[in-house]
Amino acid sequence: MVWFRRDLRVHDLPTLTAAAADADTAVGVFVLDDQVARPGPRTDFFLGCLAALNESLDGRLLILHGDPEVELPRLVDEIGAGSVHISADFSPYGRRRDEAVETALDTTPLVRTGSPYAVAPGRVVKGDGTPYRVFGPYQRAWHEHGWRPPASSDATTLAWLDPTGMQGRQDVPRSAGKPLAPAGETAALDRWHDFLTDDLADYGTSRDRPDLDRTSRLSAYLKTGCLHPRTLLHDMRSRTDDGAAKFRSELCWREFYADVLHHRPDSAYIEFNEKFRRMPHDTGSDAQEAFRAWCEGRTGYPIVDAGMRQLAAEGWMHNRVRMIVASFLTKDLHLPWQWGARHFMDFLIDGDLASNQHGWQWVAGCGTDASPYFRVFNPTTQGEKFDPTGDYVRRWVPELRSVAGKQVHKPTGDRPGSYPEPIVDHAAERLDALDRYASIKD
Repeated sequence: MVWFRRDLRVHDLPTLTAAAADADTAVGVFVLDDQVARPGPRTDFFLGCLAALNESLDGRLLILHGDPEVELPRLVDEIGAGSVHISADFSPYGRRRDEAVETALDTTPLVRTGSPYAVAPGRVVKGDGTPYRVFGPYQRAWHEHGWRPPASSDATTLAWLDPTGMQGRQDVPRSAGKPLAPAGETAALDRWHDFLTDDLADYGTSRDRPDLDRTSRLSAYLKTGCLHPRTLLHDMRSRTDDGAAKFRSELCWREFYADVLHHRPDSAYIEFNEKFRRMPHDTGSDAQEAFRAWCEGRTGYPIVDAGMRQLAAEGWMHNRVRMIVASFLTKDLHLPWQWGARHFMDFLIDGDLASNQHGWQWVAGCGTDASPYFRVFNPTTQGEKFDPTGDYVRRWVPELRSVAGKQVHKPTGDRPGSYPEPIVDHAAERLDALDRYASIKD
């Protein structure tokens, strides 16, 4: 049996080659687990990827619904499977689930081969055996460790059993909404090859420009496992240009945050840096209204509002803008980073617990390898620098389409009456943020 989870592909999937070493035939199964398949844009995209995987297996993916701890042992007994093969899951919930399933399988082995990462969490440690807390040293160790070449697998690596008539079989469910991006392994590979050919060379200089839209947009495919980072690293193996170097670094950030969460699962919900747990935040009805304004893209700061509206419309936001809106929430509005992280996870089709939570903590200044807390992004100057023509803002904030050039980023002045005034004074809130930091730093 091959149990698919965060690996919705058939190419470069070591799980398939390991299963083929056990048997010539297998049933491919996916268990719809209510703990993770919650309604929202990410689930809609995931279901599209699941449908694409089923097509690649000629419609022979067995879909079950329920608790994997119950459904998988029952299926093993029904078909007489000699082993269950998976890609290792290192998320806090995934580890608990897999341990419970392994216990329930009793004498049937649960075989873990590969993971969603080029270097599995926990594999790279310091000389004394402790985990890295800072990105730079981790990145050097990650490069020195290296990674395996892509696995030679495809849909024909195993003969897939026809699941017709198997107990509990369901059709691939329809998503509640339309997926906000092309779904599945083929779409992922097409997107990667386009980026590799057209935009990778300039990635180092263009990646911070939301108006140019030249980032890879691969994060949702990496999250669902439609594409493996090892494939990307292999395809770039001969590239020494700055764009490829920066893209490797971004892949490494993803693996660093997964490693941090692996060693500190509590950091998904509380500050990695303990002193920041004493940080005073705003509360009450005014704080709730400020949060609603941020969520809805009506703060009166154009680059912030453009980002939040892009998130609502596309289930995705440019990474530079993610940092800007996160800084605004935590340091201009003085609200807990957890509020923003939860909102992102509700809307992002690429919402990955490790990357999302620790990215938020980086901006808030309370995580590992954090940007100093006193670094407060000025939303106006950030907009002028990274959206110099104002095209990104005008794309997402139609009220400002009549404002020419970088003037669109000015928080005051000659602006249409339909666009709100700034809900806070950035200069004043920056000083307030520094005072709050001073109250906890000792």
